[in-house]
Amino acid sequence: MKFLPNFFPRSSLRAIFLCFPDPHFKTRKHKARITSATLNSEYAYVLRPGGVVYTITDVEDLHVWMCEKFDGHKSFVRLTKEEEDGDELVAVMRRETEEGKKVERNKGRKFVACWRRKEEVAWPGEEEDVVGAEKLPQGQ
Repeated sequence: MKFLPNFFPRSSLRAIFLCFPDPHFKTRKHKARITSATLNSEYAYVLRPGGVVYTITDVEDLHVWMCEKFDGHKSFVRLTKEEEDGDELVAVMRRETEEGKKVERNKGRKFVACWRRKEEVAWPGEEEDVVGAEKLPQGQ
């Protein structure tokens, strides 16, 4: 996932789906999880402002982890429960994915959370640099 920006230009995606990712239960394996502060920055880079990250899992601990990581990131704001319930893509994610169907058959629980990409935020290195007393935009 760290190579995601090599495949997608900045602000080119309108949605990212993280459906039933591997939970990596052991603490020493948490660095392999698909959500982290670093990876969430990669998602924010390729997601256009107003785009949405959709997550679903059947593991409550992983759901809590993903919520902590996205809620703590300055580029994302969580959708309200009403917005999630009204989004047809959430319904598709719950019922139409293979893993979603499997969890449904086994009468398991599904944990869903979605975050909207905030409007443009200054990325590191894009702030205006101070040269002497005058400010110049990056690259000048």
